[in-house]
Amino acid sequence: MPNYRAIVQQSAPAVIGVTVAGQHSVGPDESPMDLNDPFFQFFRGLPGFQLRIPRPGQGNKVPFRSQGSGFIIASDGLILTNAHVVREAREVSVKLNDRREFQAKVLGSDPATDIAVLRIDARNLPVVRLGDAQQLQVGDPVLAIGSPFGFEQSATQGIVSAKGRSLPGDSAVPFIQTDAAVNPGNSGGPLFDGSGAVVGINAQIYSQSGGFQGLSFAIPINVALKDKDQIVANGHASHARLGVTVQDLTHGLAESFGLSRPSGALIASVVPNGAAALAGLMPGDVITEINGEVIDRSGDLSSRISQETPGSTVRLKVWRDKSAREVSVKLGRAQDGASTKARIDDDVKAGELGLGLRALTRDEQSKAHVQGGLLIEGVAGPAARAGLVPGDVLLAINGVAVNSVEQVRRLMDRKPRSVALLILHEGERLFVPMELK
Repeated sequence: MPNYRAIVQQSAPAVIGVTVAGQHSVGPDESPMDLNDPFFQFFRGLPGFQLRIPRPGQGNKVPFRSQGSGFIIASDGLILTNAHVVREAREVSVKLNDRREFQAKVLGSDPATDIAVLRIDARNLPVVRLGDAQQLQVGDPVLAIGSPFGFEQSATQGIVSAKGRSLPGDSAVPFIQTDAAVNPGNSGGPLFDGSGAVVGINAQIYSQSGGFQGLSFAIPINVALKDKDQIVANGHASHARLGVTVQDLTHGLAESFGLSRPSGALIASVVPNGAAALAGLMPGDVITEINGEVIDRSGDLSSRISQETPGSTVRLKVWRDKSAREVSVKLGRAQDGASTKARIDDDVKAGELGLGLRALTRDEQSKAHVQGGLLIEGVAGPAARAGLVPGDVLLAINGVAVNSVEQVRRLMDRKPRSVALLILHEGERLFVPMELK
């Protein structure tokens, strides 16, 4: 077993508390106490957290004070924490293990990876020892130190539960999942391996109550340090963009595309004039490798691309027309809020197609930004079980664009065992698999 006592004695002096004061902007349709906002989900209940409802005439700013964690990585006062810890901060103060307090400057933050870099005016500070998250394996012991609910210098231990987790809205980060107890206030604090080296930054919990339920997620230190270098040099971090939306393969989709197993990232749509489009990638392509590294799930591709430098070239192995090919892509620059992952309900069972269809009018095509396609007016059987709903647009079947009901009938007359439908749903293109009798 690791010597947790030694790790705490050696590293705890470099773990700091972060106190933030600022104002939260409230939109015209937003409640100032919107508990669905992850910002309030994280900070609610923390000691020192204060939120005042704006009075009439006070404007749309809600003052707040809150707390988080961080750790020192350079003896001259360079600190890592989470971007959401210092979000909308006007004042940031740092409290060291020896109870000294400093005003901190936010050098920059990256919402895409949830990394922020702070600096305090101090010298000869204790620092953590940095490790390599890529060397972690499931089952390895880990230790978290931080300020859960404001209780400073709290240590909790557990194991690595999984690696490379892709979470909704966080496709840029291959999270480390652990069962080390992490609660609000731990965010921004370090995750140590059994040797006492920092391998991650505690960032999120999965909870239905606001407290720890056995699922904690940390940003790999390798990702954080790459962001840190860019922020220190430029004040911000840049990420590459492939210009596609992707989704996981199911067994039904894999069979439809002639793959032996559901492994890879299935391209659901391609951004016009983006990096992928210029390289000739198309909806229905399955990316199975990037620079020789296997892509098992769509999140693997999203996080791997985000760590590349805009303008760099990557080699992709692509499955198309039931054969593999190599494609080189010069990556573009990611835009804030760009979506890189599509959602899908993959619980599809056997049955007939079960769709009521009609051709789109020119006005409907213009509003949906599509050429051709069929409006789904009714669903039954497997279509309903697959999650299709009236109002969705059917664009293609097994890679063949469809523009008429008769064309769909001809394709179904071939009696395929399974089909992959390309659907436009609420502005997103995604593939839906169906197994047929």
